[in-house]
Amino acid sequence: MLSNLDYTMFQWINHLAVSERVFNPLMVLLAEKAEYLFMVGILFYWFFQKAKNRRMVVEACFSACLALGINVLIGMFFYRNRPFVSHHVHWLIHHARNASFPSDHAAAAFVIAASIWIWRKRDGWIWLLLASGISLSRVWTGVHYPLDVIGGMVIGVGSAFLVHYLFARFSIFNKLGEFVIGLYDRAENIVLRRS
Repeated sequence: MLSNLDYTMFQWINHLAVSERVFNPLMVLLAEKAEYLFMVGILFYWFFQKAKNRRMVVEACFSACLALGINVLIGMFFYRNRPFVSHHVHWLIHHARNASFPSDHAAAAFVIAASIWIWRKRDGWIWLLLASGISLSRVWTGVHYPLDVIGGMVIGVGSAFLVHYLFARFSIFNKLGEFVIGLYDRAENIVLRRS
């Protein structure tokens, strides 16, 4: 039942690549390149208002490692073909014929977006909107089913909230974050002194 609904939703979204083809360049851009905006965003927050944002960035990085690690574990025990392997699809981007569930793109985008939202609500809504666009584009372009990106979203958001809770609740995690920030600060000072 759930797989039938998933496939029906996939067909409806993926068919938009034909009926609404004017949006295809945007969807291809979101599916292939928009993830780099999250990397640029993390770097921006790291260097902008350092004292306020660095803990957020550290939590986001730990959260991303957790989310993508969970994805790897799921992939070891559960394999799902990509839509273009099992069905006729409107396939707009090239992709390897590897596991489809859960979506790494959705997990990575949502884990960073949720980490930012936890600390900076106004900015976070923009990042969540971009993460949603990336997730939609992965279905639109034919490389994921809707449940793949929903799974990635749940893993990403769940990882962000779990890591934030651990950092806020347990001093060992808080000290780990401070250690990472302090390590970077020391390295930065050494580089600046030498230049």
